[in-house]
Amino acid sequence: MSALKAELVRLIAEEGPLPVSRFMALCLGHPRHGYYRTRDPFGAQGDFTTAPEISQMFGEMIGLWAGHLWQAMGAPSRFALVEIGPGRGTLMADMLRATRILPGFREAAVVHLVETSPVLREIQAATLAGKAEPIWHEHIETALEGPAIIVANELLDALPLDQFVMTEQGWRERLIGLDSEGRLAFGLAATASDGVGPATAPPGAIFEQPLAALSLVSTVASHLARAGGGALFIDYGPLQSGFGDTLQAMRRHAFVDPLEEPGEADLTVHVDFARMVQAGLRAGAATHGPVRQADFLLALGLAERAQALSAKATPEQAASIGAAFDRLTERGATGMGDLFKVLAVSHPGLPPLPGFDLHRLPEQG
Repeated sequence: MSALKAELVRLIAEEGPLPVSRFMALCLGHPRHGYYRTRDPFGAQGDFTTAPEISQMFGEMIGLWAGHLWQAMGAPSRFALVEIGPGRGTLMADMLRATRILPGFREAAVVHLVETSPVLREIQAATLAGKAEPIWHEHIETALEGPAIIVANELLDALPLDQFVMTEQGWRERLIGLDSEGRLAFGLAATASDGVGPATAPPGAIFEQPLAALSLVSTVASHLARAGGGALFIDYGPLQSGFGDTLQAMRRHAFVDPLEEPGEADLTVHVDFARMVQAGLRAGAATHGPVRQADFLLALGLAERAQALSAKATPEQAASIGAAFDRLTERGATGMGDLFKVLAVSHPGLPPLPGFDLHRLPEQG
C-alpha cells in the first residue's frame, strides 16, 4: 500500500468519504506524497509523454504563434510570457529558440513559470539555463502582471473536478469511501445536490463539474480582457459537452485503476472545452476555437517545418522527424491530432489569431 493510500484510508475512516475533487487534489498535490510533488513523470522512463517531449517542432510552432500574438499586441517592450504547468521546461525552451527570429521579442519577454513541484522546478531551471531567468509561482494569480502571453499544455486535464450521478432523487455526488473490507471504493452521497447539472439526464448518467479549470480560465481571461494579450490552452477532450466518467489514471504508459495506488499514478480527466469557452466569454475575453490539434499545427506550418528539418537530416533523423509529425497529427478517436484540442482566449480588441481560421468541425467518432 502506498504511503498516500494509507493516509487516505485513515482520513476517510475519521472524516468520511471524499469528493472526487479532494481525492484528485491529494493524489496529485499532497505536500509529501503527491504525484507531481515527488517525481519527474515525463518521457519514456516516466508515466506519459507530452507533445513537447515528442518533438521540438511542437514548441517551435507554439513559439511562432506567440510571436505573432506579440506583434498583434503592438510589440510591447515588456510583457509576461507565462507557462502554467511547464513540465521539464522543454516547451518554453523551444518557444524561446523559435522566437529568436523576431527582433525585440526575447528582450521584452519576462518568463514566468507556474509550477508547484520542487522536483520539476529544478529540471526547468537546468533546461532554461542560459535561455531565460524564469520567475516561479505557486499560483497563476501572482504571474499575471500587465500584458501577457500565456500557454498551458496538458494542464486543464489535471485540475480536480467533482462528479455527480443521476438517480431517482436527482443528482447525487460521487464520493470515494471505504468498502466492507476497508478498501477505497466509489459510492454516492446520501442526499441529492441542489442546483447541479442539467435538469434532465438518463438514469446513471455522470455529470462532471470542473470548477477548478473553469476558475483558472476565467481568471486568465479576465486579466487578458483588462491588460491585453492572449492565452493558449492545449488539452484532450470533446468539442461538445456531454455525460460520462472521464477520470483515468496512467502509470508506466498504461491505464490503471485510479483507486489502486493513489499518489503513484497520474490522474487526469477530459476537458469540457465548450464550458471553457463560456468561461472565457463571461470574463470578457474573446475566444478562438477550439480546433483540433492537427488542424492548428498544420495551419501554423508544421508540415513545412518537418520538411525543412528533414532536408538537413540524416536518414535516421528524417525518419524520427516523420514519426513525430505523424504522432502529433494522427487522426482518429485516439490520435493526438484529433483527441487534443486547442482553445485561445484573448483581449477582444485583437485581430483573428493564427491557427484558428478554420471552420469549427463536428466531433469525429
